[in-house]
Amino acid sequence: MSDSVGDTIRQQRERVLQEHMDAENRLDFEAALATFTRPRYELIGLGTVHDGAEAVAAYFRNSRRAFPDQSNEIIAMHHADHAVICEFWLKGTHLGAIGDLAPTGRTFRERMVAVFEFEGAGLVCERIYFNPNAILAQLTAPAA
Repeated sequence: MSDSVGDTIRQQRERVLQEHMDAENRLDFEAALATFTRPRYELIGLGTVHDGAEAVAAYFRNSRRAFPDQSNEIIAMHHADHAVICEFWLKGTHLGAIGDLAPTGRTFRERMVAVFEFEGAGLVCERIYFNPNAILAQLTAPAA
């Protein structure tokens, strides 16, 4: 039996998550920020946290310098009491420097998981789990 209140919250959270991911794909960072009630990104694979609207906006800008065509493709969404777990493909072309690594022009495609934390229907954190070395290997592997 379904719970109409629970179903409503799930639908609201899915709508927020979809709006968020779509805005990122359009590079509409203002719209992506607007999906948060309290913006926070935690990149577990890099050990970094971007807390607050200014820090998250800077993260968006900086990550897209290296990968201006970065996009995501949702694979699945799984609901928890206070979160939506999203499996997705992240893709992009390395066209800007990453630290000391000059642009390679190569593409990457990596499966990732993000935990979107909610307070009610309000998005308060995106915590992304991934292996940065798997992406780096795709960008630097010798040509076949």
